[in-house]
Amino acid sequence: MPEHNPMTEPKPNLLVRIIEALLFGGRWLLAPLYLAMLVLLGLLVVRFVLELIHAVPELPTMSETKVIMTTLSLIDLSLTANLVVLVILTGYENFVARIVLAAGDRRPDWMGNIDFGGLKLKLMGSITAIAAVHVLRVFLEVRDEPDRVVIYQGGLMLAFVITGLLLALTDRIAGHS
Repeated sequence: MPEHNPMTEPKPNLLVRIIEALLFGGRWLLAPLYLAMLVLLGLLVVRFVLELIHAVPELPTMSETKVIMTTLSLIDLSLTANLVVLVILTGYENFVARIVLAAGDRRPDWMGNIDFGGLKLKLMGSITAIAAVHVLRVFLEVRDEPDRVVIYQGGLMLAFVITGLLLALTDRIAGHS
């Protein structure tokens, strides 16, 4: 196979170069979406703090089930916040531009190493974990829930697990680790 030499290729015409520059620059339209997700992250933090402030004074009189439910609610908010951070940083680095950190700032090990396939798997894992928390909450309050809701929640959880496994399998077959 002959070696690729950009010097011997014909130069694209001006219209093609303009279209390609616009298409490539269009990735910056995603930046406002990632900035807006910071607002979502802030809302999750506010909700977490409000739930914690509300729960602390009630703790001595709470039943064991209520303590577990409150804990699951806070874990759910935390997992959702982690998911938002993952989408913001990975999406920005994969689709907009590389994040350059200031000297002394430490980059998390995963940052810059997650491609689109890895992002899909991490998102599916996070969504499955969030769904698992909801299913656990439904099972803890099974007396208060109609059978239909319990069955749907369990089925939905199973669907998330199967989807995650299928995504991991297809990623492995495609040759990604």
